[in-house]
Amino acid sequence: MQKTVTTLAVLALPALFAGCASGPTAEEQAALVADARKASGALIQKLGGELQAAIKEKGPADAISFCKERAPQVAAEISRQSNFDAKRVSPKNRNPAGVPDAWEAEAQAGLEKRLAAGEDPKTLDTWQIVDTPSGKMFRFAKALPVQPLCLTCHGDPATIPEPVKARLAAEYPQDKATGYGPGTVRGIITIKRAL
Repeated sequence: MQKTVTTLAVLALPALFAGCASGPTAEEQAALVADARKASGALIQKLGGELQAAIKEKGPADAISFCKERAPQVAAEISRQSNFDAKRVSPKNRNPAGVPDAWEAEAQAGLEKRLAAGEDPKTLDTWQIVDTPSGKMFRFAKALPVQPLCLTCHGDPATIPEPVKARLAAEYPQDKATGYGPGTVRGIITIKRAL
């Protein structure tokens, strides 16, 4: 009897590992997506609330320094709390660390097409399980649509107030994150986790 149990256990190991190699189940994927949506929502809410408070207290020009320092901290906090790697990226980045990788750039382009086709910008997201040299990775992207408040720093350069332009030039000399209109996608929240 012992030999039969041992033989069955040994024969079951390849099937067990094959299941792991194929990636998460549909239920596990749904849980990852739900957790990523929750984490991206928390990042948007926390950063947006703190930024609005900073603008109200200091004005838009002084809030740029707040955003430069605090936004990465908020993303790091959400990453720790959610056990994901979360950050904001855009092809027209302001922060030099905010350049998208190939998957993120493709995800944002796809979200922009869906927005143009009439999808609600508040619910625009996408996800995928991708193969990497280190193994499978869960990738998630949530659109960051431009809100009216965003236009003060991210809108048409001709309409950005001079004190804001001056602060942007000082804080971000390589800034590309202007020229957006209301409702456009100015970037994404990107979330990933090794599986």
